[in-house]
This record gives sequence, C-alpha cells and structure tokens, in this order.
Amino acid sequence: MSYFTSRGLDLPSMQEELVRDRIRTLHREAEEHRRAVGLQRLQRLQRAQRDAERASARLRSAILRLV
Repeated sequence: MSYFTSRGLDLPSMQEELVRDRIRTLHREAEEHRRAVGLQRLQRLQRAQRDAERASARLRSAILRLV
C-alpha cells in the first residue's frame, strides 16, 4: 500500500513539472517567433531603403539629363 501512496504523491509533481516544462517551451517558441518577425521587418526595411536609394539615383540621373 505504501507503494501506491508514494507513487500517488509523485504523480502530481511529475505533472507539475511537465506543465512547467511546457510553459517554458511555449515561452521559448514565442521568443523565437518574435525574433523571426523582427528579422522579417528589418529585411523589409532594408529592402525599402535600397529601393528608395535606387529611385533617388534614377531621379538624379534623369534630372542631369534634362539640364
């Protein structure tokens, strides 16, 4: 009987540890997701800056041709 009693006491702590582990995993995955989204935003910003620089260079070139 003591076997079942001690085993029964361990089960909630095992479940609690599994829940804590799952929560830690979810937090880690959420942080990875935030980083990935941030990286995508940074890449879009850099692409937009390059596009703006190219457009500015084309505009300068067109203006110089007019003069």
